Amino acid sequence: MNEVNRTLFIPLYGKAMVSKKNIILSDPFAEKIWEKEAFQVKGKSGSKWLAYNMAMRARIFDEWTDSMVEQDPGALVLHIGCGLDSRCQRIKNHPKLWLDCDFPDVIAMRRNYYEETAIYQMRELNASDPEQVKALPDSDNVIVVLEGISMYLTNDQLRAFMAAIEDKYKSVHILMDIYTGFGAKASKYKNPINDVGVTTVYGIDDIDGLLEGLQTGFKAEHTMTPASLVNELQGFDKSFFKLMFTGKMYNRIYRLVELERLDPGS
Repeated sequence: MNEVNRTLFIPLYGKAMVSKKNIILSDPFAEKIWEKEAFQVKGKSGSKWLAYNMAMRARIFDEWTDSMVEQDPGALVLHIGCGLDSRCQRIKNHPKLWLDCDFPDVIAMRRNYYEETAIYQMRELNASDPEQVKALPDSDNVIVVLEGISMYLTNDQLRAFMAAIEDKYKSVHILMDIYTGFGAKASKYKNPINDVGVTTVYGIDDIDGLLEGLQTGFKAEHTMTPASLVNELQGFDKSFFKLMFTGKMYNRIYRLVELERLDPGS
């Protein structure tokens, strides 16, 4: 497993730890997988602050995905860079087809824990290859979950991915977390992914510029650390987390954006 793929253990550990505390995110499957995999986390990767962040991010993505599926249960859900995440089980509403996508060695590991059904499948996919994107299942509408992946793609690769998605699907809904340019530079010194050997990530400062010429456009920006979830923490943890991860400085580093391309015929 290469360095980028090993980053999947960082959010897995965070979600398992927080789930055991019975706060923010209920994820018994993460707890189960973590107990079996027991990948050694070190340095910042084992930080409780990072665990809180990962769990809150997952919760926001869960709620958004659930809402999108509720509005359009006939849509295809693409979870790109799924790792070992159990979002397919955590959400309440289920689409016509859910596809968890990642690199071959990740999917091979994932098959140890997940079974395919008529509405749930796993697919080997390199998001930087538009030809692989074009080979995804057909559907009029698609809901795309891009959690923790955009920073491993260059802006050109990410734009090519978006172009391939909108060429294939009439209606597109995307939720994507991104580093800013400043955040990408800062990650060389303070990012937990450094602990598994990843030293190069990419940031986005101009969403409109990234999407220029595409029909997919910016819809909204969301917070990954809403007060309702921060308030599930207690005492010092709550005060420190609120100070460090909910202000303007945090937003200068890390953002969560929703993109949309509507079917012109709808």
